[in-house]
Parts: sequence; C-alpha cells; structure tokens
Amino acid sequence: MANSSDRPHLEELDRAECLRLISGGSVGRVAFDDGEGPTVIPVNYALDGDAVIFRTSSSGRMNRSLLTSVVGGEVRAAFQVDRFDEADRMGWSVLLRGGVHPLSDEEIAKAAQVEPWPGDNRDEWFRLAAHEVSGRRLRRP
Repeated sequence: MANSSDRPHLEELDRAECLRLISGGSVGRVAFDDGEGPTVIPVNYALDGDAVIFRTSSSGRMNRSLLTSVVGGEVRAAFQVDRFDEADRMGWSVLLRGGVHPLSDEEIAKAAQVEPWPGDNRDEWFRLAAHEVSGRRLRRP
C-alpha cells in the first residue's frame, strides 16, 4: 500500500490556469437540460477569450435545446474538459458554467474557428460565456 505522502494531492485551480489548460481546444462536453433531464454531449471546441465556441447540427437535440426564443437570451449550461493519466492517477478537470447563445452570422465571422470531427454538417454555432470557471488538478507533491 502506498504511503499517503506518495499519493497525489488535489489542488484547486484559479481561473487563469483553468483557461490555460483548455486553451488548446479539442474535445469537451456540454451539459444542459434537453427537456427530458440533464444530458451531456461531447463537442469539438475552441476557446475565444473567456468563452467556448462549439458547433452542432441543425437537427440535433443540442441545437433544439440551446435555442431560445428570447432575442439576446441565453440558456444555462456547463462545459467540461479533463485530461487524466489513469496509470499515474494524475490529471485535471475544468468546468465552465454560464449562458449559451447561438451566434449570429456576424459573430461567426469573428469567432474562433472550430473544425468538427464528424463529417456531416455542423452548421449551428454556439458560444458559452463562462460566468463561473473552476478546476482541480491531481498531482504528486
């Protein structure tokens, strides 16, 4: 059995470190209520300042759930990215919570570019403005 001083320690991360960790952009997960309860869907993303930009299909459940009929309105959602090395039991996790809104054509032209992995159309663009950012890292002393 490992000595407790050899085991990784959990540390809270500040906003700047959280954003640095996810700045490379790749795959994260969007969490939202789809009308049937909480759901989580993986997306390709790009960090644009303190916001996450991601795309989805027009016919998908995410698009239907994140659209709002209120002009300028936002839907509450969360976005999470993590990286773990299970063999070493180390890694980190970052959570952003805030409002999501669809991007206008003008906003899309200015937004960080996101190339989705799936080959089908991902024509709907969204921005999650990070009102809350938190993270934790598991590392050895």
